[in-house]
Amino acid sequence: MASSAQSGGPSGGPAVPTVQRGIVKMVLSGCAIIVRGQPRGGPPPERQINLSNIRAGNLARRAAATQPDGKDTPDEPWAFPAREFLRKKLIGKEVCFTIENKTQQGREYGLIYLGKDTNGENIAESLVADGLAARREGVRANTPEQNRLAECEEQAKAAKKGMWSEGSGAHTIRDLKYTIENPRHFVDSHHQKPVNAIIEHVRDGSVVRALLLPDYYLVTVMLSGIKCPTFRREADGSETPEPFAAEAKFFTESRLLQRDVQIILESCHNQNILGTILHPNGNITELLLKEGFARCVDWSIAVYTRGAEKLRAAERFAKERRLRIWRDYVAPTANLDQKDKQFVAKVMQVLNADAIVVKLNSGDYKTIHLSSIRPPRLEGENTQDKNKKLRPLYDIPYMFEAREFLRKKLIGKKVNVTVDYIRPASPATETIPAFSERTCATVTIGGINIAEALVSKGLATVIRYRQDDDQRSSHYDELLAAEARAIKNGKGLHSKKEVPIHRVADISGDTQKAKQFLPFLQRAGRSEAVVEYVFSGSRLKLYLPKETCLITFLLAGIECPRGARNLPGLVQEGEPFSEEATLFTKELVLQREVILSRACRQIILLPSVSSGAAFSLWTWVEVEVESMDKAGNFIGWLHMDGANLSVLLVEHALSKVHFTAERSSYYKSLLSAEEAAKQKKEKVWAHYEEQPVEEVMPVLEEKERSASYKPVFVTEITDDLHFYVQDVETGTQLEKLMENMRNDITSHPPVEGSYAPRRGDFCIAKFVDGEWYRARVEKVESPTKVHVFYIDYGNREILPPSRLGTLPPAFSTRALPAQATEYAFAFIQVPQDEDARTDAVDSVVRDIQNTQCLLNVEHLSAGCPHVTLQFADSKGDVGLGLVKEGLVMVEVRKEKQFQKVITEYLNAQESAKSARLNLWRYGDFRADDADEFGYSR
Repeated sequence: MASSAQSGGPSGGPAVPTVQRGIVKMVLSGCAIIVRGQPRGGPPPERQINLSNIRAGNLARRAAATQPDGKDTPDEPWAFPAREFLRKKLIGKEVCFTIENKTQQGREYGLIYLGKDTNGENIAESLVADGLAARREGVRANTPEQNRLAECEEQAKAAKKGMWSEGSGAHTIRDLKYTIENPRHFVDSHHQKPVNAIIEHVRDGSVVRALLLPDYYLVTVMLSGIKCPTFRREADGSETPEPFAAEAKFFTESRLLQRDVQIILESCHNQNILGTILHPNGNITELLLKEGFARCVDWSIAVYTRGAEKLRAAERFAKERRLRIWRDYVAPTANLDQKDKQFVAKVMQVLNADAIVVKLNSGDYKTIHLSSIRPPRLEGENTQDKNKKLRPLYDIPYMFEAREFLRKKLIGKKVNVTVDYIRPASPATETIPAFSERTCATVTIGGINIAEALVSKGLATVIRYRQDDDQRSSHYDELLAAEARAIKNGKGLHSKKEVPIHRVADISGDTQKAKQFLPFLQRAGRSEAVVEYVFSGSRLKLYLPKETCLITFLLAGIECPRGARNLPGLVQEGEPFSEEATLFTKELVLQREVILSRACRQIILLPSVSSGAAFSLWTWVEVEVESMDKAGNFIGWLHMDGANLSVLLVEHALSKVHFTAERSSYYKSLLSAEEAAKQKKEKVWAHYEEQPVEEVMPVLEEKERSASYKPVFVTEITDDLHFYVQDVETGTQLEKLMENMRNDITSHPPVEGSYAPRRGDFCIAKFVDGEWYRARVEKVESPTKVHVFYIDYGNREILPPSRLGTLPPAFSTRALPAQATEYAFAFIQVPQDEDARTDAVDSVVRDIQNTQCLLNVEHLSAGCPHVTLQFADSKGDVGLGLVKEGLVMVEVRKEKQFQKVITEYLNAQESAKSARLNLWRYGDFRADDADEFGYSR
């Protein structure tokens, strides 16, 4: 507390009292005040000063709660006017004072002057002059101060002021009311109109004791919508302040204590009144929030008459600047870029009553959960049949209605997404299942908050949070208000009516029920349906609400890549592009409304539903059922605006034509689409260049064998005696590509762990020599074992993902096709015996691997072309040499153009047999009784 010390007079004279200064915090009575110093880093020190030589009346005092027989003490006459005189004159003003006497109990008595020095108004003299205090009896000191008090008292008596006026002064005694019999009625009777009041006490930053005028109700007022840190009472009666509790209390005290204010009574909580305190200098509720001394509370924010959004905005202001109680605050979306916090996306699927899947502008899919709401759930004991699997969509009351509300409002439409928080993944417990990380956001369409609309219809409830849990919707108050309306109107989950029941029969896979369904549907006429689920690119599930059943529909005429499946004991990997095909079909038809006509001949999409990837707008869908398989699934064709979905899948290289399409009227369209997809060499046809252009060549009509040998370089020999070669003519192109690719990788090395291998993907792989090569993923056996095929050399290897990386686009198969081509030897049979086959392979490896040879294609087969191979120098036939050594047998072919070479091969085989070489060392093993040796003709 600031003070100004003055030394005494001449040596030996009486000491001059020290003049001290302070700010009046509170007036205890007409003759006692509390002064405080200037705050420096926290609440300042304070002390009580009693006015010397005068006495004012005692104020009313309520009986202590610990004394049941105690009685309330009323005001003494003129006590309250004396207090008010000082309150209006001194509160918040700077005063100076001198201490004249200090008792053994520590009570200090002195003179108080208004202003910075003793030249200001003497407060004791002003009180006595107005007849609000009297000189203490027995004080007869002959001092200038006492003489002046005596003069003031005599003047007050002569003028009959205050306590010297006629009468007993009973009109100055307040009729204090400490309790209210009906607080709710009391609050409602004021109709939220401002009530004049004096703040008598500040318990903490957000709870005060107020004297309501003019009826003198002494009530506790809790500020609506907020809560400040409090003082925790310990067992020994002491109080421990929470962080910033003292600072918050001082903030309120310094502005409101014993000030004239207005209070808007808004609600009640027991005997406590919820309200808003208005001061000419501002609204203390919003100021506390803005300065970081308080936080919003959900249970009372709704009654704040000036709008909860103002309180939230003030709190947000403090959070962003990390003031006081928010000093360690981290925003729920602090790690997100602005483009990830707010974006526009297209709704592709409604997963649940609080979750949707959206498609971003980048083409990626993202699951969004609606912030702060909880979907319908089973309450109390689960009444489901223990032997019946729970189907949440149909078995949980109002779950289906909630999903349908979202589906009809959102499917296929663009929405605005504002991410509110990221709920981290949580492990499973005994009662709660594990949850993956969830992005929770506010989703709006046309300015309507979808979560709020859902809650207002009673199709979801609002989550209640802990006071310190800031991860909630940015429109949480609107959600609470919407829930209150739904409860008041008895909607949905809050209705007292019987809950809706959905008894849905799934006839998928039930042949007998499926057969019975067809004639029933014929009699029913037109029925609505929804594409409920997309299992794969060609397999759909339809829900018929009128018939309350589910059916499975298969697209005819195509063979879609098979997706991953969980089989007993293992997980079967999905074929390449199975996920892409599924997404393609999902974007077009998932959760769209359709109409089935008689006998399931047509499905028509209801109007004004936008499409997925292939069409910007489509208005109807038609299904043409041809048959039903043995498992009870319907097979047929699905059309959108005249476009056949089967043809679209083939056209986009996401499916191949199935042989069953030959007997359909769409066969030519399918073949034409497939041929166009093959030419593009994309997706399922990405390796089409490795397949023969024609399966059958008109070689039978040739009279002479065609011999056109080209130089090749043999790079790999397989265990079944196939081999891979590179074309010598394109060898320089491969060398240049490998050099450029390795330079690029050196400049931009792949980040270890950044590549996720997937079957069918092209990639780069680090071989044992430490160099990078182009490769294709053939199988992902486990997280540490990936089977790859080196497309330019023909060898295979099992590698960890850390030795794989993304193939740079500049070095893809479009820049240079795969250089390793697979071939097999013509006119020979490979031994089935493992040892004998190994001998043949070893001989070939020794003779031709990593050497240049001459190759001639003799005939084609379903596997790979069959060729004859010659040594580059001697022009000797490699296959014929194997026959001469007795390592392989001759394959006899009937074509006329091969008879000359077949004869040469057979003569060589007879020579090997005569010499009993290798295979023939025990004679001709091909007798009828020699099957046990593993050979066959």
